[in-house]
Amino acid sequence: MADKEHTTTWPELAIGLYDKLTGRNAEITYEMDNLEVWVPSGTGENASHAQWKLNGTLRIRTRDGAG
Repeated sequence: MADKEHTTTWPELAIGLYDKLTGRNAEITYEMDNLEVWVPSGTGENASHAQWKLNGTLRIRTRDGAG
């Protein structure tokens, strides 16, 4: 990811944030309300999916403890 100028996916964004904070005593938190995730049974186009729902709030934040 270090060779790219711009982040193009959510996983790249998360990895970049984690890489930047790693080794700095960092904490990462996110916040989501009523999260729905479709979890695949495997890889490939024909994978079936299960719907997982979180009724409420999931909070994830970042804090840099290096300073």
